[in-house]
Amino acid sequence: MTSSTANRDSIEFASLLCSRLCHDLLSPVGALNNGLELMADETDPDMRQRCLDLLSDSARTSANKLKFFRLAFGSAGGFGDAVPTHEAKVAIEGMFAGTGRVKIGWMVTEDMLGKLPIKILLNLALIAGDALVRGGQLDIGAERREGLTEIVVRGEGPKVVLDPELRAALAGTLPPEGLASRTAAAWMVRSLVVDAGGEMALSAAGDPALLFGAAIPDAILAV
Repeated sequence: MTSSTANRDSIEFASLLCSRLCHDLLSPVGALNNGLELMADETDPDMRQRCLDLLSDSARTSANKLKFFRLAFGSAGGFGDAVPTHEAKVAIEGMFAGTGRVKIGWMVTEDMLGKLPIKILLNLALIAGDALVRGGQLDIGAERREGLTEIVVRGEGPKVVLDPELRAALAGTLPPEGLASRTAAAWMVRSLVVDAGGEMALSAAGDPALLFGAAIPDAILAV
């Protein structure tokens, strides 16, 4: 692959990822705009309070998403080579707090993890949480042992649906032409793990619970 081809592919992937982030932010930001428009014309005190509540909820949702995206897709600026796992926990809880459908089980034993494991943990949690279309339990675990950081994410609920193309992206079987904004994050996770010399595992299609696993050599802690 030539450098120009690699650069073009990198730009295309960045564009797909940006499209995904914009799509996820469109709803809360749009709600902010709607709330402001309603406030401009509303004189009834009760209705104005409802508008304020809408604005508050939308602002909180937008802030939670941005905090999550900063760690999951950005460079996690402001941290060193390692990130406090509490920051990841708060980010995950913020992403699912608004729906009230997903209960988070946090089983991370480490106080700090490298930026790469944090990025992988957050993205796997987001993919698994989104697959719980009727809500359920999302359990997240991570520990360092024997030169590896091991991550496990498990989702279980009344209806668990993982898009076949997302599954293919995580498994490494998605063809290049199949990459789209909705599969970009899953493809990124797989690429980061493999490029770091690690391994990934996922439960079989049709299993009642969705299970993701990743093992990443500790020699590579940051991206």
